[in-house]
This record gives sequence, structure tokens and C-alpha cells, in this order.
Amino acid sequence: MQNDKRPENMPRITTTEHAESFINEQIEDIRKTVQDKKVLLALSGGVDSSVVAALLIKAIGKQLVCVHVNHGLMRKGESEQVIDVFGKNLDANLIYIDATDRFLDLLAGVSDPEKKRKIIGGEFIKIFAEEASKLEGISFLAQGTIYPDILESDGVKAHHNVGGLPEDMNFELVEPIKLLFKDEVRVVGEALGLPRSMVYRQPFPGPGLGVRCLGAITRDRLAALREADAILREEFDKNGLAGKVWQYFIAVPDIKSTGVKDGKRYEGWPAIIRAVNTTDAMTATIEEIPYPLLHRITDRITKEVDGINRVVLDLTPKPVGTIEWE
Repeated sequence: MQNDKRPENMPRITTTEHAESFINEQIEDIRKTVQDKKVLLALSGGVDSSVVAALLIKAIGKQLVCVHVNHGLMRKGESEQVIDVFGKNLDANLIYIDATDRFLDLLAGVSDPEKKRKIIGGEFIKIFAEEASKLEGISFLAQGTIYPDILESDGVKAHHNVGGLPEDMNFELVEPIKLLFKDEVRVVGEALGLPRSMVYRQPFPGPGLGVRCLGAITRDRLAALREADAILREEFDKNGLAGKVWQYFIAVPDIKSTGVKDGKRYEGWPAIIRAVNTTDAMTATIEEIPYPLLHRITDRITKEVDGINRVVLDLTPKPVGTIEWE
């Protein structure tokens, strides 16, 4: 569990048989490592943390304590969905924490992307430590780190799953999927019996909308971003693109331009559409969106979302651009 380099001879997990072999190995490894101790897991509801949760539940059952932290940077309706799916359907040992004000107060005025990531990641760890202090026997912190996180953290950008952990943290790390690429995680998720809608859920960074509300986060711009993103996802769902495009989202920068609304000039933010396809998150191509759909998305966002007066399309592949803007 301590090796952060994927062996060159490690086969890609592409079949159910490969996935089941990996699952069995990890279950054995987790049981040997954890023994009778308890594990704390940040459960966002994304495929990475969901697969880790399913693996741990299979290995150690109720020794796993799942914590869902609403940091105020979730997509529209996301925390409610996580509670419904995991708390009710999967019978997880789930703790829900609404820390919106706590995170947004710390992020006020912070524009540097790396500082934002460190603040968000650091506050997560503090919250877990607080929760652990309320529980007996918590010795491990589970994370949904995957291999691209490790590779990209080497001089590219910090991930809240990699680095930045305090040296005096009282948890040992459990990272059962850290040597897997995203496509392999999905194969493992299906083999674990997770719902397909969960396995192929839109990827979402640990810092959430915090790295899509570009620059210093303000509550009004964050609210506009959340609504615009919900419209984009709704239109992609209705037009059959949800299953074709690997990741699509809105980013809203901290700049304004002059627009016209109701016959009057007013200043508003631009909403940037980004839609990419990839298999391993190391490279990405741009998905071509039909112009009629782009026109509809633009019309809805500029009419329905207060504060946004332009919609633009990002056509940059990875490389040279990363998938996220920050």
C-alpha cells in the first residue's frame, strides 16, 4: 500500500475477471492492514470514493465510517443525492457535515489556485480529525487517490488526495486504488456491483466548484456557477451527451464584461463551457457539441442565471491545457 509507483508489468484492468482478482487482493491487503481498527473515509459520491467505500465495506463492513462533508462547493443537489444513495440505498455508516460557512470564510479573498486547494484539503483533514476524536478506534484515513493524481502532483498541481497532509496527523492512509487509472476504477466499480449511474458519474475534483469559480471565490459568483453548471448538465442529459462525454462543466472567471439586458447595459461574468473525452485523464480531446445545443445552453444560462451575460467554449485539448482550469 505504500508504493506510489505503478509496476511496469502491472496489467491493465479491462475485464470483470481482472477486476475481481484486483478486488480479492485488495480485500486481503485491507484486512491485514486494518485488522480490528476503524477507517474514516471522505465519501463524495464520485466513482473514486464510492469504489473505495465499496471495497472497504466488503473487506471490513461497519468498521468503515463514511463522512460526507458539504463544503459549500458541491454541484446543485449533490449532497442531497449522496445522502439518498449511500445513507438509504447502500446502508453505509454515514455522517453528514454541513461546513459551508467554515470553508467559504477561509477561502474569502484567496485567488491563488494552489492556496485554495491547500486550504480545502487542509480543512478536510481538520474536520476528519474532529470527527475521529468523537469516535473510538479510528486509526486510518481512506482516500480515493488514483494514479493520475499522483503523476500530476509531481510538479503540475496539488490534489487534495495527495500531499499537504499535516505531519502530526494521527491517521495512517489506506489508498486501495491509487495505482489505477480512471477507466480501471470504473471496471472495478462495476465488478463490485455499484450502480452504473454511480460508476459513470461525472468526475468532480476534490475542491469541487472551488477550482471552477476561478480566482477568489465570492458567494454570488459561486451561486451563478452552480446554476449554470446545472443547466449544462441538464441539457447534456436531455440531448444524449451525458453518456458520450467523459467530463463537462462550467467555469466562471473573476472578470466582467459589458452586456445588455432588458434594454439596459449591465456587467456580468462569462460562463466557460468545457467538454472533454479521455480514458485515463492523462490526455483529453475536445467533444464537438452541436451548435443548436450550444445556442440553447447559451440562451438558458444568460436568461436564467443572474450575473452571467456571456457563454464561451473552451477548445483546448490536454495537453496543453489541463482538464480543469485551476
